[in-house]
Amino acid sequence: MRISKKRKRKLFQQQVGGTNPYRLMFWGLLIVIGLVTLRNVQTGEIEPLFQPTPTPTRSAASYRAEGAAFFEAGNLTAAVQAYQDALAVDPSDYVGWTDLARIQAYSASLLTQGPKRDRLAEARESIANALELAPNDSTANAVNAFVLDWSAGAAGSAAERQAFLAQASTAAIRAVQLDSRNVYALAYQAEVFADQQQYTQAFQYAQQALSLNPNLMDVRRVNAYVNESTGDYAGAIEEYQAATEIAPNLTFLYISIGQNYRQLALYDEALDYFDRAATINEALGIQDPLPYVAIAKTYTRMGEFFAAALNAERAIDFDPQNADLYGQLGHIRFQARNYEGAIRVLHCAVEGCTAEENEERWAVEVQGLELTDASVVYYYVYTSATSSLGECDTALPVVDQIEAVYADNSLVMAITADNRGTCALLAERDN
Repeated sequence: MRISKKRKRKLFQQQVGGTNPYRLMFWGLLIVIGLVTLRNVQTGEIEPLFQPTPTPTRSAASYRAEGAAFFEAGNLTAAVQAYQDALAVDPSDYVGWTDLARIQAYSASLLTQGPKRDRLAEARESIANALELAPNDSTANAVNAFVLDWSAGAAGSAAERQAFLAQASTAAIRAVQLDSRNVYALAYQAEVFADQQQYTQAFQYAQQALSLNPNLMDVRRVNAYVNESTGDYAGAIEEYQAATEIAPNLTFLYISIGQNYRQLALYDEALDYFDRAATINEALGIQDPLPYVAIAKTYTRMGEFFAAALNAERAIDFDPQNADLYGQLGHIRFQARNYEGAIRVLHCAVEGCTAEENEERWAVEVQGLELTDASVVYYYVYTSATSSLGECDTALPVVDQIEAVYADNSLVMAITADNRGTCALLAERDN
């Protein structure tokens, strides 16, 4: 009720008359209550008034929705983080673990050698969590097949690749057995068949998935991959383009299109799609070197080594401690017969280098690459460049290392034999 002026004056008038004993009792009781309350607050028995309310915890569902939105936008790193946040809230969500594993595998396609294998290892761990919670879920088994198949593609040796492929095949068969109409199970089974070079079965399963759901990115991507595996690059391009219509922000699709154009020697078209991938990354604020690596490889195919090197250097700008990128640049310089420039970066790629030893503009420490099927090319190109310039004290120990691992590889052994021969001739000349 609003207080009038007259009422207000009356309230503030001094009271006349003696002290009221009941009023004294009332105020005394309030003081006692206040002292007791204060003691209880100090001892923690009563929460103090006007404390800020606790911040409400976000639900796992909200994190998953955020992750799905990031994936659709093409920001796979942020998508992975959002799903991890969701699972921190609800680690019993097998669907969340399955989705996380799938996105981790796709995000591995945007990484180079070592980081790619690490990300795929994380994906294998995620899908293992899903399968522990739901061993009979068809989609979880299908994604397990997908993750294992891509792990085979990033394997460090032929034996490791075959082991991953065998596991992927087992997982894919189980996924289809659990639900023969699960499009993910059918699509990933087709992809495994393609990597096992069982192309008839790969086409059959890819077509089954396509007939059930032609509007799923994974289905279109796998159908494209099956075409690509059999050398039908034009057909692969059409299917990858169909996948981009469904998911227009996933850069690995554009890189796949560009690679197929490159196989057809349609270099301008290839460069256009690689540039689209770089443009999407730029719009999202993602510093991804792979589109520039793809551009560099295309210019190398065209014999334009200067342009190739510039793009390889641009890739290193994004990730200056990535040894694989130094290897890519070194290979380009070697093909351009710039042996001295090749040695500077290949030294960092193969043996590693300190910031002081890194003679390029990045001047950061780089850990050398382990000798694997993916990195062996950098190793033998390094020995070819160093032996050509007479740096045999550098070349021959690396030759020994290569031959100890690749004694059964006739191509690699032929290269190292040439490098040994070069060093032998130089030694005879000097004597």
